[in-house]
Amino acid sequence: MKITLSFQFYDLPLQHPFTISRYTVTVQKTVVVCISDGIHTGYGEATANPYYHSTQERLTASLLKVKPIVDATDAWHPSELWQQLSKVIPDDYFALCAVDIAYWDFYSRKNGKTLRSYWTDEHAKTPLTSYTIAIDSLEMMQQKIQEKPWPIYKIKLGMPNDIETVMELRKITEAVFRIDANCAWTAQQTIDNALVLKDLNVEFIEQPLKAEDTEGMKRVRQHSVLPIIADESCQREEDVNRCSEIFHGINIKLMKCGGITPALRMIENARNKGMLLMAGCMTESTVGISGLCQIASLLDYLDADGALLLRTDIAEGVSFNYGEIKYPNASGTGVKLHQQ
Repeated sequence: MKITLSFQFYDLPLQHPFTISRYTVTVQKTVVVCISDGIHTGYGEATANPYYHSTQERLTASLLKVKPIVDATDAWHPSELWQQLSKVIPDDYFALCAVDIAYWDFYSRKNGKTLRSYWTDEHAKTPLTSYTIAIDSLEMMQQKIQEKPWPIYKIKLGMPNDIETVMELRKITEAVFRIDANCAWTAQQTIDNALVLKDLNVEFIEQPLKAEDTEGMKRVRQHSVLPIIADESCQREEDVNRCSEIFHGINIKLMKCGGITPALRMIENARNKGMLLMAGCMTESTVGISGLCQIASLLDYLDADGALLLRTDIAEGVSFNYGEIKYPNASGTGVKLHQQ
């Protein structure tokens, strides 16, 4: 049967304003892509994001460009479709991600399989997801932790009093901390901060320096007592080799790299280089999170809390119990959109 690509934009209100070192978000704009043959429907998602120049207008233009190709697809494997689409929208990996995951979801539903079963055992062990505490007043950061008891917290930093903040948060929970400075620190700050943070049960530091500060990262890699994970420095497949020389690991985000298809290649490459592997998310709905969790068993760390930060979600699918992934008993990603 003929397949058709369609898409719809949504506004996702957040429970709390989400602040990192660069900006604050209260409502997240997102697009959900549907690929259907009238019987089986696959879903993918991409968000608007100012840092990566992803806007509603750009996403719309890109999706309209690839729609004729998807609509004419005849039983292609998802990796074959990705190769074709990447030539048409080579600079919009957010849109490419949404289509790639929607097609993987459609493909696996049509074949009556869970999506993750294409590369792992369905019952394979998966890492716990962290829960993000965004930049806020100390009182609000403490309140967010108390509202959401969780085994692992990802703490966003980039304030003048970063170390004092972590010390105060440590007083109210014994959970593991992961630190994300979102490019806000210098090399020396990172080296010095790591010494203190290690004693505060911090597991690693994510992207402390600006992405272009390669020389600084060489110093950090040599002297940091904590592992350093690349985020903004590792966006696409071609970044893995460079990052392997200056980071201990990489954080793969499906929207940055263009979807599951390239993420699987990044995972293989990074593993061969002995790197730590993490996958993270944007502030997104359960549509995107359910796609991300299909690769969870291939990772060391997971940050898949995007939908947990929302006041209202638009779908059901993967859920979490104190950090543990709960997969739905369904083919594909298991996503079902809520009735609007």
